[in-house]
Amino acid sequence: MLERITKSITSASIFLAGYFLLNIALRIALPHTLDLDEAEQSFYSQYLLAGYGPQPPFYNWIQYAIVSVTGISMWVLSVPKNIILFGCYLFYGLAAREVLKSRSLAAVAMLSLITLPQVGLMAQRELTHTVALLFATSLFLFGFFRTLRQPTIGSYLLIGIATGIGLISKYNFAILPFAALIAVLPERQWRSRLIDWRLLPAAVLAILIVLPHALWLPDNLLSASAPTLERMTAEHLAPAGLPRIGQGLLSLVIAVLGFVALPIVLIAAAFRRDFFRALSSSSPMIRVIERMMFISLLAFVGVVLFAGASDIHERWLDPCLLVLLIYLFLKLETADIDLSAGLARFRPVVPVFMVVILSILLFRIVGIQYIGTYTRTNVPFSGYVAELTATRKPVLIVAGTKFVAGNMRLEFPDVPVVIPFFPGPGVPEYAAAKGPVLVIWRGETADDPTISPGFANDLVKSGIHLPELKTLTLPYLFGDGKRSFSIGYSWVEGGAK
Repeated sequence: MLERITKSITSASIFLAGYFLLNIALRIALPHTLDLDEAEQSFYSQYLLAGYGPQPPFYNWIQYAIVSVTGISMWVLSVPKNIILFGCYLFYGLAAREVLKSRSLAAVAMLSLITLPQVGLMAQRELTHTVALLFATSLFLFGFFRTLRQPTIGSYLLIGIATGIGLISKYNFAILPFAALIAVLPERQWRSRLIDWRLLPAAVLAILIVLPHALWLPDNLLSASAPTLERMTAEHLAPAGLPRIGQGLLSLVIAVLGFVALPIVLIAAAFRRDFFRALSSSSPMIRVIERMMFISLLAFVGVVLFAGASDIHERWLDPCLLVLLIYLFLKLETADIDLSAGLARFRPVVPVFMVVILSILLFRIVGIQYIGTYTRTNVPFSGYVAELTATRKPVLIVAGTKFVAGNMRLEFPDVPVVIPFFPGPGVPEYAAAKGPVLVIWRGETADDPTISPGFANDLVKSGIHLPELKTLTLPYLFGDGKRSFSIGYSWVEGGAK
């Protein structure tokens, strides 16, 4: 059965499609409380903007386009994400097929993406912008390898499309096309690809895709970069100078090991001595991929040395190291050894990982009382809504955070949900509101719904004065009943005074 699935990209894709349908079904069956990234998408889907803050807007544009047609729902948040993830696997398989002679090996390389924790588990659990980045990276690898093997105007344009999408998905994608360009230079047989006239329309296409966001970026550079720089330098703060550099380099090494260790161990265990024999194999394509990964990681070393980064996250390495599995299977194929026994041992890994990932996604929510660490998806937003709106319905909701705003937007798809000073000054919707306005927030901790001074100050600046601060506390979903989550709220009448 597994051998038939991995005979071609087509059969492996059908198998993957079934897996992603299961992921969609599971997310729909679980509580409809949104995690941070989901809530952000729910809230932002009200606006079509050239930029939304610290993350580039590609995923937001996709979500806005769909929501504007269908309206907001859990389906609309879950289905596009899984389609984009499926596209990541599909184009990764097509990229593998460009460099691997064996169609079966290419299919296995595609399916083995699930063994990368950042792709198999983290992307399904809570990420959105990174999902778009993974898709763009796979699309770029397909266009890049296709151009090296058999250049056409279509392959060059594919590179341009992938580069444009990647740059407005995550800023760190910029490392990948730069690394690919440098990696090709030493190879005489492919150097001419860099001075081909078809590279020009590809570049123009990439620029056109990026242009709306690029025009927004100069005037909003601080809001786009500050949160990321804060995460890179503030967490586990080390003294300036050499200690900070040492901590940053150690963080990079740990991130690399966390990214690559699991698939390497699994492939080594499956292919045993053949894996270690294959490590010495080489070819022009292998050398190009090695340079790409090395140059990409060298760029992160530069970020540590010159930008003061002291905390590198694994997911930031996605465009640098996603190609790893193609590289490992290319090494095995180039070694010209019989891989049938290793493939037979490796194939069961994929369905096992699928079952494990689905089980983790389920148990982290429904088995939370046994784990003890409650997730945001266990927050009972539907219960809050039932209590708050038993006697009246809001015409406008003013929320303190994107987490609260996104969840309220899902609960009230026909009611505007706003945050003070986003995307414009104050809350202009409040002045026009004719009826009850619900102001709602969460505190710093689960059991403390105290309104933050910043949010309180923003409300006053927007002309919103809270007559009475109230608290609503409900137990976590699937909890033991002993732990609860509290929100703060207040009802006010719309219209600026």
